[in-house]
Amino acid sequence: MADTALLAGPALRRLRRREGLTQAAMADRLGISASYLNLVEHNRRPVSARLVVQLVEHFDFDPRVLRQEEAVGGIDGMRRRLADERFADLEIDREEIVEWLASVPQAAVAFARLYDAGVSAGEAAAQASPLTLARREIERWRNHFADLDVAAEELADELRLSNADIGQALTERLRQRHQISVRILPSDVLVGSLRRLDLHARQLQLSEMLGPPSRNFQVAVQLALLEQRGAIRSLVQGAQLPDEAARQFLARHLYSYFAAAVLMPYGRFLRACEQTGYDLVILQRRFGVSFEQLAHRLTTLQRVGQRGLPFFMARIDRAGQFSKRYAGASGTLLLEGEFSCPLWIAHQAFERAGRICVQLAGMEEAGQGAREWLTLACTSEGQGASGMDGAQFVTVLGIEAKLASQLAQARGISLEPGGATPIGPGCERCFRPDCFQRSLPPRGAALQFEERVRGMTPFEFGHG
Repeated sequence: MADTALLAGPALRRLRRREGLTQAAMADRLGISASYLNLVEHNRRPVSARLVVQLVEHFDFDPRVLRQEEAVGGIDGMRRRLADERFADLEIDREEIVEWLASVPQAAVAFARLYDAGVSAGEAAAQASPLTLARREIERWRNHFADLDVAAEELADELRLSNADIGQALTERLRQRHQISVRILPSDVLVGSLRRLDLHARQLQLSEMLGPPSRNFQVAVQLALLEQRGAIRSLVQGAQLPDEAARQFLARHLYSYFAAAVLMPYGRFLRACEQTGYDLVILQRRFGVSFEQLAHRLTTLQRVGQRGLPFFMARIDRAGQFSKRYAGASGTLLLEGEFSCPLWIAHQAFERAGRICVQLAGMEEAGQGAREWLTLACTSEGQGASGMDGAQFVTVLGIEAKLASQLAQARGISLEPGGATPIGPGCERCFRPDCFQRSLPPRGAALQFEERVRGMTPFEFGHG
């Protein structure tokens, strides 16, 4: 995928005014023509790498201000905020958001800060939830942490040289570099735990209930805790999260991110994806990972110049609650409700343990109209995502239908527009009037009652 050109005219204009320079004077200092600077300031030309270097050399200039939209999660971050039902009547489309971020990015940042702060006690409490804060930071990075990926890829290459079996290589690394052995313990000994580090015995103790993919993952997580603590601490501190629990959630995600990147190193993994048509079954076998681990990794493939397809992933329980959700670079609003739609294939997957269930799902999204997504759902080998008996989760992987034709799991599936199963972001956020599955009226809707007529659902409503 081609990278988007960097348009940052307002940032250059603010810098020029701060320095008290005319366009001609600033252009002269930068070694460019005044007409070219004028085009850049009006977003008619992108900011080149050479111009960025000149700005740094001649002015007290931080290049990060050129991407102010990243502070609000980019276009997709603004779309998620504007999907709030309070803005539904404004019908703000994607082009308007792009223009807003390009022309007055500081105003967009101000709006985002006010929105994120919330306007009521209930909203403020929801926004302040540690999981919400951590997830917002992950989405700001589009779930791609380039430095961790590079470090994990280097470690994976080093491990391959020592042993082709990744599990044995990880165990040997832990033993040789850190003098810690791996021991598998009975479930009645390691009660209530998947992994425990016993520093007195110099052992990483793993539950016997973990399958091979989960064992390898837990050893890789332990290596991340020992070898990447400084890098991950810097990322967490840079997020400036106000809540300690949110910082811990973010750190946990980053340690898991590194572990998955070791098991599925970026370059080799992306090549395998492209060669197999993103065949999920082959990829699981080739890299020795679970469906959930694979789904996580597929949301992270956003390396500049080497991007994969923009997937999203989620994990839900039988009640339809999200325990994990990462939009990645997909831009989807499917994951924004508190509960998932019961018409989504994710719920049927509980009854088809271990099978990949496929559905073309469509949803009305603010500023986008109807968007259709190819979604693939699977339990984790019939034992739940954690690998422990009794845990019941389904992992869902999704990609926009127009990008899904090259996927192996899309063969035989019609991706023609208009053929999708209509779903919504949970009843309280869904305004579809003709849904027989509706359990609750949409939040903020004007309910309508007619004594002489009873509709197919118990709730009749308008958009007032």
